[in-house]
This record gives sequence, structure tokens and C-alpha cells, in this order.
Amino acid sequence: MTSMLTNEEKIAIVDQHIRGLDYSIYGTELDKIEVESVSPIDTDLVASLSTKLASLNDKRAALVAEKTALD
Repeated sequence: MTSMLTNEEKIAIVDQHIRGLDYSIYGTELDKIEVESVSPIDTDLVASLSTKLASLNDKRAALVAEKTALD
């Protein structure tokens, strides 16, 4: 399938997706801070949030690679 978008348009779209992931990453980091601030710490929830952060960062890295390929 061929795209009718220019590279600049594609980069703008990728940037929007990266920005959305940045918001999700920061929000998840805040969630983790909140969970770790109470006693006793819910270690299962901390582990889940850590896994989510790793996944979000992997997605961000993939989009950055895509953007680099478009430059």
C-alpha cells in the first residue's frame, strides 16, 4: 500500500504519537510514585507499573526509529 503523505506529514504524525506516549509515560511514573508513597507498598502494582513503563518506552523507541528512517 502506498501512502499519499509526504515525509514531513508522516514525521508530524509520528511526533504526535510520541507526544502521546510521553504523556502516558509521565502519568505512569506518577502512578508509581503514588503507589510507592503508601505503606504497605503494593509490590504487585509496582511491578505491573514497571512492566507498563517498559512497554511504553519500547513503543517510544520504535517510533523514534521510524522517525529517524523518515528523515
